[in-house]
Amino acid sequence: MRERQKLEASLSAVRGLENELADGVGLIELAEAEDDQSIVADAEKSIMQLHALAENLRLQSMLSGEADANDSYLEVHAGAGGTESQDWAEMLFRMYTRWAERHGYKLQLIEESEGEGAGLKSATLLVKGENAYGWLKSEAGVHRLVRISPFDSNARRHTSFASVTVFPVIDQTIEIDISEKDVRIDTYRSSGAGGQHVNKTDSAVRITHLPTGIAVACQTERSQHQNRAMCWDMLRSRLYEIELEKKKAETDSHMGEKTDIGWGHQIRSYVLQPYQLVKDLRTGIESRAPQDVLDGDLDPFMAAALAQAIGGKPKEEIRDLE
Repeated sequence: MRERQKLEASLSAVRGLENELADGVGLIELAEAEDDQSIVADAEKSIMQLHALAENLRLQSMLSGEADANDSYLEVHAGAGGTESQDWAEMLFRMYTRWAERHGYKLQLIEESEGEGAGLKSATLLVKGENAYGWLKSEAGVHRLVRISPFDSNARRHTSFASVTVFPVIDQTIEIDISEKDVRIDTYRSSGAGGQHVNKTDSAVRITHLPTGIAVACQTERSQHQNRAMCWDMLRSRLYEIELEKKKAETDSHMGEKTDIGWGHQIRSYVLQPYQLVKDLRTGIESRAPQDVLDGDLDPFMAAALAQAIGGKPKEEIRDLE
């Protein structure tokens, strides 16, 4: 049923575009016959808007990866730098929350670790919706912020880093074998807002996969049993993502692709002072409205990364955003 609904939605969108295009062309022909240039201009404007919709559908058709259609986990971790980096992690977390809300995705907070003075040390968000992983997977990596720190009394410029990890929610039909001797399960008391039961019992759970060092945690559910079940789901998803990355690395090596490792492996820089610029270092796409980006306007960056990954579009062919 899920596959059927996806195909029906795709076909309906394409047929809708075809019908609107035919109506627009017909309207232009009638307006030209009547020599009404205002109607011609309106019809041409509508057709240009259809072009943007068609481009979006083209990008969605590229989301054909094994897990692209799945829900997605998104983790944000503050880098070294104390309060400044923790505040940057919270800004990133807010950015992705705003992006998801814009697209009608449902959100569930899985884990949140508050910073000492401000911000977040880490947070995990479950994004539920069609193609959530397909869109978000391009955001994985290190994000760099340059600004005058509000926490510095001398108003000096600071550079902060935070990392983003994205992995899909795997279907229950996909079997991931995990030996219990390979994991360590810790329980601890939940922190932050919550009811009396949540905060006074060791209901929070952390599972560490010893062979890989992967650790997942959940503290938002009311019972330890529910948190444990969520942790197991997250761990299976993380291990599945590792296998997908291995397959991709093998494919890239066969194709002779090379990846340059930049300073701190950063994928995007957000500069707020002395000038304002957000630049993706993989695609070269830029925005001179960083506040809009931090409010969730991420579609141009995601689309460019997706187009480059699918079609190998070189940086110079991707236009800058004014």
